[in-house]
Amino acid sequence: MTRVLAIDVGSSSVRARLYDESGRVLSGDSAQRRWEASRGRDGRVEFDPGELVAATRGAIEDALEPDDRYDAVGCSCFWHSFMALDRGGRPLTPLLTWGDTRSVDHAEHLARRLDGDAVHARTGAPLHPSFWPAKLAWLRETSPEVFTRAARFVGLGEYLLQELAGEARASVSMASATGLLDVHTLAWDGELLEALGLEPERLPELGGEPVGSGPAWYPADGDGATSNVGSGCLTRERAALMMGTSGAFRTAYEAEDARPRPGLFLYRIDERRLVEGGSLSDGGNLVSWLERTLKLPDEPGLEGRVPGEHGLTFLPLLGGERATGWNGRARGAVAGLSLATTPEDVYQAALEGIALRVADIAERMPEVREVVATGKALLSQPAWIQVLADVLALPVTASAEPEASSLGVVNLTLERLGEEPAPTPLGRTFEPREERVEAYRSAREEQRNLYRGVT
Repeated sequence: MTRVLAIDVGSSSVRARLYDESGRVLSGDSAQRRWEASRGRDGRVEFDPGELVAATRGAIEDALEPDDRYDAVGCSCFWHSFMALDRGGRPLTPLLTWGDTRSVDHAEHLARRLDGDAVHARTGAPLHPSFWPAKLAWLRETSPEVFTRAARFVGLGEYLLQELAGEARASVSMASATGLLDVHTLAWDGELLEALGLEPERLPELGGEPVGSGPAWYPADGDGATSNVGSGCLTRERAALMMGTSGAFRTAYEAEDARPRPGLFLYRIDERRLVEGGSLSDGGNLVSWLERTLKLPDEPGLEGRVPGEHGLTFLPLLGGERATGWNGRARGAVAGLSLATTPEDVYQAALEGIALRVADIAERMPEVREVVATGKALLSQPAWIQVLADVLALPVTASAEPEASSLGVVNLTLERLGEEPAPTPLGRTFEPREERVEAYRSAREEQRNLYRGVT
């Protein structure tokens, strides 16, 4: 029996679980360690990388019994993180996340200096503060001594591999989401490196081969890629709709090549499969913010509430905008407040607002015919899944696997070991309610008007 240790590193927690080749959890079902980013009003969103490594070690220890054996280790890690290392592999900076927007000026400068559309076509990533080019330009200007001293720039996936298995290496999946990789040639982009004054030797070594002398430790894969694999969304017609800390709407498919569509990203699972879609900076993090800020005693939910009855338009850009406008300066807004507005109204409008933003992404992917819902923030609220089905005017099926990213990295690891993964389990399907589809079409236009008015 083949056993895989799966490490799932999200932007708010890490979980480790031991699986067999059928996708059954053998141990570690509750082996989770949580963390929280340090934030600032200047756009700072960062972690202490040592804390994340320690938490990951702890989750692995919690997941395993003394006599547990495993044949391979796979890791799913959140995309777009960035940090600098010295020659000894020690951190020179905190770990910056996709949510850190301090490099917005530098993203805009690069877009003026270079042909942004051409960069997007090559790398699959717009010039935006989420990605490495802007962060590298920001670091070079604000901390030139750190930029010069840095021997290598890596993401969390590569740093974890170095600390846990002895070597920092980037998979195609992780590298494709940096915004520095040409996703067609699978090499670091020469024009961007020249513009940044950066030698390719200071970027992670690319390769998917395992490292270590014991069980095979594979380089981390991006969490978006593993979520699609773990939810069974591997065609252009079936999209994965994920709501974790953030949100995303993605398809994955096998193709020799493709070009990113306007407003969407294009990354990779591996050398033969691509991941296309759009990401939202507001997802479960907005739900948590609402609960704290509105001081709701219990999660109010959406069951039984009528669309638009609250009279509000909520623009969920509290974490900034990624798809589809990729405006690094955009921020959230709410219109229509009155003395009759209740906290429950604001909560409903916010969750509907996220759904309306998802619809803007889905509109650019007209080949999608069905959607699979994943992520704790979504699976814990069936009424929200129903709202998304109504907004998208598409059937949305809840994944029966609560940890799609974990299962996805298990399936990818089994593929690399030459084994056939088990089929992905699915749950209840929510059909769109025709009487609500039109109401949400009108709400989309109102949200677009608000967006134009505040950005």
